[in-house]
Amino acid sequence: MTSSRPVLFLNPRSGGGKAERAGLAERARERGINVVALAPEQTLAALVEEAVAEGADALGVAGGDGSLAIVASAALAHGLPFVCVPAGTRNHFALDLGLDRRDLVGSLDAFTDGVERRIDVADVNGLLFLNNVSLGIYGDAVEQPTYRDAKARTLLETAAQMLGPGASAVDLQLVDDRGQSHRNPAVVLVSNNPYSLEPPHAPGTRARLDSGRLGIIVLGKARAGQPPGRTWAATHFEVTGPTPLHAGVDGEAVDLTPPLRFAIRHNALRVRVPSSRA
Repeated sequence: MTSSRPVLFLNPRSGGGKAERAGLAERARERGINVVALAPEQTLAALVEEAVAEGADALGVAGGDGSLAIVASAALAHGLPFVCVPAGTRNHFALDLGLDRRDLVGSLDAFTDGVERRIDVADVNGLLFLNNVSLGIYGDAVEQPTYRDAKARTLLETAAQMLGPGASAVDLQLVDDRGQSHRNPAVVLVSNNPYSLEPPHAPGTRARLDSGRLGIIVLGKARAGQPPGRTWAATHFEVTGPTPLHAGVDGEAVDLTPPLRFAIRHNALRVRVPSSRA
């Protein structure tokens, strides 16, 4: 399956310049793909809408997971196929999609020799996400200006502040699938399809992206005689809390207005992958 007017949006800064080192723009143009490189003063969402207005018939992105969600949202809105090129730092979505994260150039084959699949996307209050939304410790950590340069240290420092003696808690509230109320959990992670937590699949990966279910993980503060948390799957989920509520949406800091209403859109997104990875 090929496209006559494919467009690839490229973030040169993503992944420490991974796309530039691979000569990705040049290799894409050799395949007849129009490349739009994102400059610091430009807005990706506006560039995507401009490309669609000019007749793009397939939208791809080489960047981090936050950039992927922006382009995927446009592809979904316009009924166009979406192509992921793993040029970010960790490329979690690319891994779960089954791509070879080491082969950026090979991922371009999705435009010229691609196989189309349909996968789920999720949203919170209408905002699309491909991976997850995190609240609590991680949601607050992403808000910190040091997060991009020192993710692990910032996360640990935020955890110490939130879980330590005298910590001022974020008043999150939710009800799980058993009807049990959870107030002020330390972590709430809502994912587009559940994450694997045990073998045979690698922890922190998703075995599939088309189950039609959200994955929900809730971890509470340690209390004697109580389990540390719960995991379950659902098609809808709601969290209440203060306004604004700090969140990490596909790794990007976002302030959301409660109540937060999560939903899955089953098989909503057309995705193309190289035939070698189908």
